Amino acid sequence: MKLGVVGTFVWDTIWTLEDVQAGQPFQTWGGVAYSLAAAAAVRPDGWEIVPIVKVGADLADEARRFMAGLPGIDPQSGILVVPEPNNRVELRYTDDSRRGERLTGGVNAWTWDELAPRLQGIDALYVNFLSGFEMELETAERLRASFDGPIYADLHSLFLGCPGAGIRQMRSLPQWERWAACFHAIQLNEDELAMLGASPDASAASPVDQLLDRGPGLVLLTRGGEGATAAVRAGFPGDPLRWPGWRMQEGTPVRTTTIPPAAGRLPGDPTGAGDVWGTTFFASLLSGMDVVDAVRRAHRFAGRKMEVRGATDLYAHLASAPGDAAAGEATDAATG
Repeated sequence: MKLGVVGTFVWDTIWTLEDVQAGQPFQTWGGVAYSLAAAAAVRPDGWEIVPIVKVGADLADEARRFMAGLPGIDPQSGILVVPEPNNRVELRYTDDSRRGERLTGGVNAWTWDELAPRLQGIDALYVNFLSGFEMELETAERLRASFDGPIYADLHSLFLGCPGAGIRQMRSLPQWERWAACFHAIQLNEDELAMLGASPDASAASPVDQLLDRGPGLVLLTRGGEGATAAVRAGFPGDPLRWPGWRMQEGTPVRTTTIPPAAGRLPGDPTGAGDVWGTTFFASLLSGMDVVDAVRRAHRFAGRKMEVRGATDLYAHLASAPGDAAAGEATDAATG
């Protein structure tokens, strides 16, 4: 398996409530670094992780050094160094999970001509919208039309308005119907779902069902300490909560299940936990887990991330997770 990871390297300056009290922010690699560290930690033996990222020339050497410390990841393949300054984000938390973001930097979106050659030999693709400018809508549509494997997307920063002098603001996603049709599986959180821009008509289907109606076969709604809700279309051969559910039949019913984390809400640094969650879930699904067990494994690894600040030392902490199982856990799918 060759798993491609599309994202953006970000240098993070993080202000939690404790950092504000101390008068000192925490600085670390962030952005796609969280996904790459998680992919290296959870990949089955023999898997290759291929970063498909642009890096500003000012931080290119540091990014390569970070990737060189991750097994199964080629620090050269898929990387495009650009002359613009690398992306930097200042994160200021207002409570233990919500935050404001200020983005600076000039790394531009992938064009189709740049992206297409880097997809050769890739079996599955994880797309993490960390700046929100990883690719334009037209490029995403060409990706869906041209790429044969499953495409998983964390839509996170597509819901953030353009950067400027102030904090980036949450917004409804323009042309969300077209974006939803670009991916086989979609991840978003409750705040993002509320900003989706789907029909507010009480007689209409739920926002999750409206997403599924536009083309993806699987929607993952992350809910912080409450866990995650998976909504998947049934009707394909075998277990209706089993990959490859992205090859769905149109018009089939939707099954949903909510899986809480075993330990409930955990203390710690939540920055990057959603990236670790999504990467772990997708890799677990591709390796043969059903949806429910993949969600449970994602909960565990996201919880492990909460114990570590930043991405710089994250791989070693995730890789040492005790008693991790890649497959074979019992599934108890609740319908709703």
